[in-house]
Order: sequence, then structure tokens, then C-alpha cells
Amino acid sequence: MRRLGYGDRSMIIAIYIFLTLLAFTTFYPFWNALVISFNEGKDTALGGITFWPRAWTWDNYDTVFKDKRLIGAFTVTILRTVIGTITSILATSILAYGMTKKEMIGRKYYMIICIFTMYFGGGLIPTYLLIRGIGLDNSFWVYIIPSLINVWNMIIFRTFFNGLPDGLQESAKIDGCGNWGTYLRIVLPLSGPVIATLALFTAVYHWNEWFLPSIYITNEKLIPIQTLLQQVLNTNVITANTSALDTASQAILGRMQSITSKSLSMAIMMVATLPIICVYPFLQRYFVKGVLVGSLKE
Repeated sequence: MRRLGYGDRSMIIAIYIFLTLLAFTTFYPFWNALVISFNEGKDTALGGITFWPRAWTWDNYDTVFKDKRLIGAFTVTILRTVIGTITSILATSILAYGMTKKEMIGRKYYMIICIFTMYFGGGLIPTYLLIRGIGLDNSFWVYIIPSLINVWNMIIFRTFFNGLPDGLQESAKIDGCGNWGTYLRIVLPLSGPVIATLALFTAVYHWNEWFLPSIYITNEKLIPIQTLLQQVLNTNVITANTSALDTASQAILGRMQSITSKSLSMAIMMVATLPIICVYPFLQRYFVKGVLVGSLKE
């Protein structure tokens, strides 16, 4: 084994130092938000909170989990993420499977139309009028139906399906499988890596998306947690309007006098962020392989 020279060792050390600094600058804002969420709000307002809470408290999280409005928003977010991810992956993969059929009439024109929508949209006002016209405004299904098909994900699915051996589908046809049988019994079970990767991307989108509800939703029971967090960060609605909190939460605020808008918003942010982060380790082994699918030529 060849020994590394001075120049090679210096380069490796420099790379490790650079990556360590990059990891620190990426992770520190998240860690600081976590620290502030466990620190008393009035003490946080004094500044100087960096790597560890100075005045440890559970009051921020106690307020979060006792506020029925926040729990309801969290429930809406979970339902939206689970239902939206499953339906989007199924609908997008079905469209992609159809696009792989060379015998389909007008296949190229359908593909052109799909790609056209990636670059040109109707705009916010026409989209709002459309959503309102079909009755999806102020409805849970406004989170699901408009995002059923993702063209970029469809292209990745299509590329992956085209890479499967033709003999598999031909054998399925000989055994009596139609298109649906081939898709459900052959193609879908072999698509684990790409499904896991695109499901993660789709789930992250549904979990983090906050702009859509701010336009189409006026019913507070249908607001997801990210939109609620955005309201807290921008308008300080929790501290400026304590009537939005339930009785238990108001009692905590009046008794402790240590919860501020910033400390409470950091606690909400942690509650909103940690669940989707915990999903990644379960999909990590599929992630690299699935990401590379879209870079392969047909």
C-alpha cells in the first residue's frame, strides 16, 4: 500500500476541516433552536444562549402539547403527509408506467404536454379560481388532489421502469397478466429504491408546505402545523392573542411568566421538524440508489 505524501495528507486534512466546519454551520442553527426551546423565554430575551440552556424549562413544550389548536394542526399535517404521499406515488407511478408503453397512441404528445407543465403554469389567480370552481377550497382534499401528479417524479419513474428487463413483463403476459397485473405484481415490487426515494421527497414536501393553506383554507381546524408556525413567527399570534390558547395553556402563561413568542415558536418548530427527520434513517439504504435513477439515460 502506497504511503501518502505530505501534499496528499495536507489535502485530506484540509478536506476534513472544511467538511467539519460545513457540518457545524449546517447543524448549529437547528441545535440552537432546540436549546432555545428548552430555555425560559425571558432569559432567552437577554441573549447569549448558544450551546446549552441557561435556565432549563419544559414550559414551552408543556404549552405546545396542551394547546388543542396545535395538536389539531399536527394531526392535519400527519394525515396530509401520509395520504398525500401514498396517493401521489401511486398516481405518478401509474402515469409513468403508461408512458413506457410504446404501443400507446400519442405517447410522445402526452409527454410533451407533461413537460410543458413543468415550465409554464396558469399563475396564482387562475389556479385559485380553478380550485374554488371545483369546490376544493376550504377542504382537506385541496392538499391531496392538486399534487397527485408530479411530472419530475414521473420522469424518474419512467426511466426506472424502462430499465427493467423486457423479459419480466413478457413472461407476465404469457402467464396471463394484463397491464394492471404486471404493474402491481411485477413492476411495483421491483421499484422499492425509487419508490422509497420519491416517497421521501413527496413526504417532505407535504410536511413542510405552508403556502397552500394560507390561500385556500380559512377553517382553523384544517390548518397544518407549518402554516400555524408561520403565523406564530410572523405575527406572534400566540402571545398577542392569548384567547387562541386553551384554558390550561393560559394558566401556564399566567403562572410562569417565562414563555415568550420566540421560545414558544422554537418549541413548535422542533415538534414540526423532528418527525420528518426521523423518517430518513429508515429510507437511507434506498436513498442513494434511488437518487441515481434519474441521472441514467434511457
